[in-house]
Amino acid sequence: MKLFKTFVLISALILAVSGCKVEKPADTDGHDLWFHNLEQVAQAAPASYTTEAIAQSEIDQYWKGKAAVEIKVLDQKDDALGRDGYRLVFSGKKVSVEANTAIGTLYGVYGLLRLQQTDALPKGSKTITEVPAYQYRAFNHWDNLNRSVERGYAGKSLWNWEELPDKVSPVYQEYARANASVGINATAINNVNANADILTPEYLQKVKVLADIFRPYGLKIFLSLNFAAPKHIGGLDTSDPLDPKVVQFWKDKTAEIYALIPDFGGYLVKANSEGQSGPQDYGRTHADGANMLADALAPYGGVVFWRAFVYDAQAEDRAMQASDEFVPFDGQFRDNVLIQVKNGPIDFQPREPISPLFGQAPKTNLMLEVQITQEYLGHSKHMVYLHPLWKECLDTDTYEFGKGSTVAAVTEGKFRDNKLSAISGVTNIGDDANWCGHQMIQINWYAYGRMAWNPDLSSEQIADEWLRQTFSSDSKFIKPVKDMLVRSREVTVSYEMPLGLHHIMASNAHFGPGPWETSYRKDWSPQFYHKAGPDGVGFDRTVATGSGATAQYNEPLASTYDNIETCPENLLLWFHHVPWNYKMKDGKTLWNELCYTYQKGIEDAADYIKIWEKVEPYVDNQRYQEVREKLIRQAKDAMWWRDAVLLYFQTFSNMPIPDDCYPPQHTLEELQQVGVFRRPQGGMPGGMPQGQRPQGGQQARPQGAPQGAPQGAAPQMPRMRMPEIYDMLPEYTLPSMPDL
Repeated sequence: MKLFKTFVLISALILAVSGCKVEKPADTDGHDLWFHNLEQVAQAAPASYTTEAIAQSEIDQYWKGKAAVEIKVLDQKDDALGRDGYRLVFSGKKVSVEANTAIGTLYGVYGLLRLQQTDALPKGSKTITEVPAYQYRAFNHWDNLNRSVERGYAGKSLWNWEELPDKVSPVYQEYARANASVGINATAINNVNANADILTPEYLQKVKVLADIFRPYGLKIFLSLNFAAPKHIGGLDTSDPLDPKVVQFWKDKTAEIYALIPDFGGYLVKANSEGQSGPQDYGRTHADGANMLADALAPYGGVVFWRAFVYDAQAEDRAMQASDEFVPFDGQFRDNVLIQVKNGPIDFQPREPISPLFGQAPKTNLMLEVQITQEYLGHSKHMVYLHPLWKECLDTDTYEFGKGSTVAAVTEGKFRDNKLSAISGVTNIGDDANWCGHQMIQINWYAYGRMAWNPDLSSEQIADEWLRQTFSSDSKFIKPVKDMLVRSREVTVSYEMPLGLHHIMASNAHFGPGPWETSYRKDWSPQFYHKAGPDGVGFDRTVATGSGATAQYNEPLASTYDNIETCPENLLLWFHHVPWNYKMKDGKTLWNELCYTYQKGIEDAADYIKIWEKVEPYVDNQRYQEVREKLIRQAKDAMWWRDAVLLYFQTFSNMPIPDDCYPPQHTLEELQQVGVFRRPQGGMPGGMPQGQRPQGGQQARPQGAPQGAPQGAAPQMPRMRMPEIYDMLPEYTLPSMPDL
């Protein structure tokens, strides 16, 4: 009897254990994005798709609830919902999706399905109202007409210009659907370093095909323009924005576009920046150029996104130039112009203070530009969840209208009667099967859309949503992976550029460290930014002894940043040149603080691998192996960053790396010979043999680079982008996992 009871108990335990076994998901290449637990939408000819039909199709195929779903465009408009807002009304046996427009109902359908996928459907009667914070929630593609992608790390451009307009890829509709599902409603499809050919009749016919596919999903096309287009394709001898012939060129070209694409959104412009032509070539202002285009667009309801990313090689401090150039023209831009301002004053660094321009132009429509592609954060090799970075910017108070004047509030128009509001993100999308080059950084596409709709959402909530829709809802998977994602930006800052260090990456491909590098332009040189010497490290931007950039901020930010005692330590070296033996708040010297911060970063990066290995049962084999391989590379790159930066800075500080930190695995001389380069097949730029690095860390002047000629004076050349070659990375052994 006792034996029988024992047998029964053991059998019960075996059954219990087998019942708890996680069923391994089927392999997937990640192409289905956050629709993973839905089937792919049935394909149809774009002409047969209306917004109403798409919304109903999504419900018919994917709604699993018992309640019937009614999709309703309101007969009597509700001003509170605007054009894109929606209301979900849960009442017993029925769910109503209500909106003022068809596109509003489509957003509502995707919102309803999101609640279903994330196990967040309300239990009883409830009304959920969603209204987007920004009128334009825009993507910026840096895609060239030859299908290369500037700062793209996920294959070639989605747009196959050679095949368009006759051959249409199903990916175009999938792209539009994915954007609509997170509320993105505008997309500039070509590089801001624009080729004027995009405006020729040949290419506009191709653009029209894309616009027709995107339209039912509420996605408006914008075009990045080359300001010198009147010269390049218009047969004129000038592009002066006040010249009547130029004004007429843009009126005619805009009319031509709207005849083909009646819902065309407008123009995105990079002018007088990095060699691009602009109004300053003719002694005119940014306002002159933007307003000329705005006037051409106004009859059709179009808008101008005019970038504030401008800087001069001769400037004392690049961080000050956007404010210097745009503040004098506050209030002079047309109502249908938005000035597109990067989150920080330099260029999408792992951590920057906000651009001071957000607090200096109270009479101008300002929009935030963030970077979704990881130009400075490990390309598609590193897992970095970027929403915490963007949220940090949005939540920062400018004090422009008093306390509470956050970047989000200013750009949403909460303190003035903004005619327009917008936000933009530089995409991380290419033709890779998983769209983004890394399974885990698909989250940044998703997070950007959700943030553009609702800036108040937390990083934790967005990560939770994405993981449940993309991988698994099991708490044993969600909790550790969500924590890993939310910490990842801070971890990356720690192993790349902590304590306010910035722009010390390798110049050629912006991947890996290069603090020793110089350039023919001082403002492209890492040494210009870190200013390391025997007396310390960091860029002095104080009023008394430095560039005075702190004065561009409103109080109390100006005084806080200007005083080394009150400056946040995570921005210390951004605003101050600090002695190596300076005592930090925790009592460590600056040198030791740097050493231990880098040490923490490489330890945390290595921990990613352990966390991922523990959740292996919840992830299909294909995605599990792809992510694991990249996490190993990321952990080794973290050690590369630490060794390179500290060994180089040690030549100035003459201070030892603490004994309880990992010892370097390479010499400084070895690390100065490795890295990532952009080169054509067959060799390095300029004929340098493959595998040979430019000597001395000197960045060579590229062929055709400006050498003092007026911007825009050179003839238009095709924008070429050579692929990144990752075959010269240093080898590392992870101390905690020596077998990897």
